[in-house]
Amino acid sequence: MNQHSLLESIKTPADIRSFSIDELTDLASQIRAAICSQVSRTGGHLAPNLGVVELTIALHYVFDFSKDRLLFDVGHQCYPHKLLTGRFDKLANLRTSKGMSGFPEPRESEYDQFSVGHAGTAISTAVGMARGDTISGQAFDPKDNPTGRRVVSLIGDASIVNGVSMEGLNNAGTLNRQFLVVLNDNGMSISSPQGAVAQYFDRLRLSHIYSDLKKSAKRVLKHVPGGNLVEEAYHRMGEATKHMINEGAWFENFGLLTVGPIDGHDLPELIEFLSEAREFDRPMVLHVKTVKGKGFEFSEHDATTFHSPKPFRVDGCRVEVESGSRSFTAAFSDAMADIMQRDEKVVACTAAMPDGTGLTRVLNEFPDRTWDTGICESHALDMMAGLAKTGMRPFFAVYSTFVQRAFDQAFQEVALQGLAVRLCLDRAGLVGGDGAVHHGFCDVSILRALPDAVLLAAIDEPSLQASLEFMRTWDASLSAVRYPRDSVSERFADECPPFELGKARCLTPNLTGLDDNKPVDVAVLCYGTPAIHADLAIATLADEYRVALYDARFVKPVDTALIRALLSRKTPIVTVEDHSLVGGFGTAVLEAAQEMSLDTSCILRAGLPDNWIYQDSRTDQLHMAGIDAAGIARSIRLVTSLSDGKPMPKIEITHAGKKASATAHHDR
Repeated sequence: MNQHSLLESIKTPADIRSFSIDELTDLASQIRAAICSQVSRTGGHLAPNLGVVELTIALHYVFDFSKDRLLFDVGHQCYPHKLLTGRFDKLANLRTSKGMSGFPEPRESEYDQFSVGHAGTAISTAVGMARGDTISGQAFDPKDNPTGRRVVSLIGDASIVNGVSMEGLNNAGTLNRQFLVVLNDNGMSISSPQGAVAQYFDRLRLSHIYSDLKKSAKRVLKHVPGGNLVEEAYHRMGEATKHMINEGAWFENFGLLTVGPIDGHDLPELIEFLSEAREFDRPMVLHVKTVKGKGFEFSEHDATTFHSPKPFRVDGCRVEVESGSRSFTAAFSDAMADIMQRDEKVVACTAAMPDGTGLTRVLNEFPDRTWDTGICESHALDMMAGLAKTGMRPFFAVYSTFVQRAFDQAFQEVALQGLAVRLCLDRAGLVGGDGAVHHGFCDVSILRALPDAVLLAAIDEPSLQASLEFMRTWDASLSAVRYPRDSVSERFADECPPFELGKARCLTPNLTGLDDNKPVDVAVLCYGTPAIHADLAIATLADEYRVALYDARFVKPVDTALIRALLSRKTPIVTVEDHSLVGGFGTAVLEAAQEMSLDTSCILRAGLPDNWIYQDSRTDQLHMAGIDAAGIARSIRLVTSLSDGKPMPKIEITHAGKKASATAHHDR
């Protein structure tokens, strides 16, 4: 028999409703095998998906999500769901433009409600859908509309502690209709869960005795439609399940009936309780206990490492994860350890991403000055503001895509107060396989609006070290440095000079564009790692053009003296950034030139276009955006044609197999 025979036979979730329990168990094994095999080759989210296989099967077995609503929180636990909704053929190209996204994606299937990459959103969006279905008369009602739509939120990886989740729960309790929150409680966030709520769930999982639970359960069941069936199941399963119904559970404070915790890997039990929950006409939480990484020995024992691993190979009793080159994250980790060793005022935190941001080392070495706050970026930044107010020098390590969730705090509690909080923005720019939900494409545009903010970018490890040292002693305002999910380059291995506020660094010291005796054809100003690709591009054009290359270092304040000097010499400028052109570095250069009443007609901006770039390799994404070496070379040729007064050509931007004609980004 084909090892994926059952899985490959599924075209829609309705197909599994004819399966026996034994076949569903075999299906779970096939799903795990398929996910492990694929992620071992390409990387991806492994442990979160292995932990929800039975739970996902049971949900699709009981509910009909062709009309019912299933919302994910967090989205990286969706692989089993995608395999059950007819996307097995897309698994082989996971996280590429030819295959399926690693997150829910409505472009792929009607079974995906939202593109979900950030935690805390499912309950609130589900409340909105529940209210909308009620208004339109489509909502399930056991008497008036028994075939109506039901709503289910699947919560995972401790995202329930997110502030938006709390706000959603507060409103969910006011719904007068069916509304199910399934809490996938695996005792883990992306790393170990943090905070008082996480500790509460730890105690709940470990506790075996509740006071007079049978009486409590009966009192609850009197007020619950279908309660007699739950009571029968309670008696039938015996002593082992006395803990399953708890009237005094934490969620009761939000007005949601709470059942559980139940075993999230016991298919008959899951199906029975979900079948009961399906008929409830009031908000309810089903607390499901799972094992993150279930079914793969290595991920069960080390769910953090195998949360989202690179490709790996199992060799007997060992597993070898693809190592790759030294990353910016690793470079940041070592730099922060050095800074904290030298300066006792430096403190640091992350929001549930100690491994992802590189703070694990300093968490271990400086436990009294480093914190993991859990999945709550807004709280983390406000906490950093409080530390800054006491005279500390706080660093907040956070993915660029997640700092968006703390913009209000960056505005109100940091920038407005004139406090020196330091943002270290990992995964800035294009992020590869995680795709549109995780691109760090707008941190410059949102932070540049804050008065007195100082915004930097690093191009390599020495540059990152120098930028962090500048920020350490910058006590006047909010500051931020951005760097990508990429390996550090050694192309500019010379000693890196210190950062000076608002001053760019010339990377072609023999050709600066400022020496009238050595004129240049073009000056390329790069913000961050595009400088590496620009240097490669310049090397291919050495016989055609004399090009000055600059590492801009700062987008705020931008180097106005350099811009003035170049434009006063009529030198064309190409700006390059791994960021949206809207409000980004190129825009800052244009604004500075305009404010100085300089001619901007030969400034050409290269950066991320004003459309979504979906999952693929980072290399391919850079090519799509035209900011790899080949794209930058085209921009250099184009800007020289502009300076010669030639007609402006069209540029073809290729994305996901489609071509869109676009005019070069410049200002006339």
